[in-house]
Amino acid sequence: MLYYLFEYLEKQYQLPGAGLFQFLTFRAAMSVLLSLLIAMVYGKRIILFLQKKQIGESIRDLGLEGQKQKAGTPTMGGLIIIMSTLLPVILFADIKNIYVILLIVTTVWMGIIGFIDDYIKIFKKDKEGLKGRFKVMGQVGLGLIVGITLYFHPAVTIKEKDTSTITENFKVERVFGEETKAVRTNVPFFKNNELDYADFISWIGEGAEDYAWLIFIPVVILIVTAVSNGANLTDGIDGLAAGSSAIIVLTLGIFAWVSGNIEFSDYLDIFYLPRVGELVVFIAAFVGALVGFLWYNTYPAQVFMGDTGSLTIGGVIAVIAIIVRKELLIPILCGIFFAESLSVMLQVGYFKHTKKKYGEGKRIFLMAPLHHHYQKKSYHESKIVTRFWIIGIMLAIISIVTLKIR
Repeated sequence: MLYYLFEYLEKQYQLPGAGLFQFLTFRAAMSVLLSLLIAMVYGKRIILFLQKKQIGESIRDLGLEGQKQKAGTPTMGGLIIIMSTLLPVILFADIKNIYVILLIVTTVWMGIIGFIDDYIKIFKKDKEGLKGRFKVMGQVGLGLIVGITLYFHPAVTIKEKDTSTITENFKVERVFGEETKAVRTNVPFFKNNELDYADFISWIGEGAEDYAWLIFIPVVILIVTAVSNGANLTDGIDGLAAGSSAIIVLTLGIFAWVSGNIEFSDYLDIFYLPRVGELVVFIAAFVGALVGFLWYNTYPAQVFMGDTGSLTIGGVIAVIAIIVRKELLIPILCGIFFAESLSVMLQVGYFKHTKKKYGEGKRIFLMAPLHHHYQKKSYHESKIVTRFWIIGIMLAIISIVTLKIR
């Protein structure tokens, strides 16, 4: 709202300083500062409210050190993240931008699913929470909305370099052509780093590109579901999910910045995505909210994010990655989420296989997800979280250098 207010004041009255709101960097800086302040100042009030309403975590006895002490710790802290993100976005972002709208919808949609899950666990005393099929239906529904919007909305375009060259005064320049609709994405580590989803159905023949949505939309649904579940599994010890997610989202912010800048995208030879730079304001607010939440979530945690937070985080990360056309980097950038999810799948699969074959189930890990394996090996929570953060930073750096290493 302030974005439009100061735009009006600049045009009508040339108010000194009003032009600052037209600068993406200024609005992103204001967003991250405000979200941090909201999370740190009002986060405490939300925690006290949750304590007053006795909205505490019921802990299942898994035989982990320090587990019993966490019983009764307030949960649903994801509300802090959601509130601290949306308020700065509404104030400082161009909320008419289709990408910002999609991320607001994602935040609210996944927040509601997570809230229902937490509500059932706490007030209905059902430790399983929302039934898995309903949770997946919600994730698929969001993926469907995102996929359809990104495929059909006229403002979702790329701007390609013209194949011709212009020679003037002994200078050769590459120019950008018209905005076009395309379901292409960047492929890391390859020189010709473009993948067109329409290529998967090229066997149809002429006009195959008109049916590329048959591939693109299911891929979006798969990514949204996988990443949100991965974030959900990672939220198991104090500070792990919030800290790892902040690293991932900050990296995606760099991708959004360069993809939305015509000069940077030209230099890095990646897609120039008109209007995608506005995502930086949302991302800045989201990073600020995650870091502000960490103020209360680091060991020993004063509040847990619950599924309200973890599902929201995963959904937002997935949608940002798809928008900036870096979804193929998710296994690297979201390597922590991937490892946590993979550890569960391997553990369950191997247990079922050995039980069927030998009559007794065996395990690969002492406990899954992966962070519990290290807890069983008597590693302190803080050490596990810090080392996972370090690995997350390394994966983020690898993801960034894919912009040049091909």
